[in-house]
Amino acid sequence: MGAVGTFDRALGKDVLGHYLTGVVVVTALSPSGPVGFTCQTFGSLSLESATVFFAASSTSKSWARMQEVGLIGINILRDDQALLARAFATSGTDKFADVSWFAAPNGSPLLDGSLAYLEGTLQEVANHGDHDIAIASIDYADTRLGAPLAYFRSGFHELA
Repeated sequence: MGAVGTFDRALGKDVLGHYLTGVVVVTALSPSGPVGFTCQTFGSLSLESATVFFAASSTSKSWARMQEVGLIGINILRDDQALLARAFATSGTDKFADVSWFAAPNGSPLLDGSLAYLEGTLQEVANHGDHDIAIASIDYADTRLGAPLAYFRSGFHELA
């Protein structure tokens, strides 16, 4: 255990890995084509003004292209979409190769088979360390039947 005021990065990663999260893929339609990345830091911020938040790596090329567009899709993944989550977590590949998707009402790519969908506009982005925290207002939402994909202790899981 570290002294007060110190942070053991490895221990911190292990401790924070004990927090169960859902998994989303954030997408956008950039001028050069669809882009996206896997994200596990996501949540509802307000229902009154229909806003959500998510975290994106500040060095992500996909995230940089999304910010230029300002319109994003959020795909809440179903429990059988772990391979899709891994594909969108990989840098330097064509993440949309062999991925079936459809356009949300304002054009954001939504991944076929996801548990739920949102589309909205980026409102604020603030940098914190190696990640940006983004806030988006939501204009569109839809759901499908199924169970969520969970992320716990560095792995994808299905809820029992």
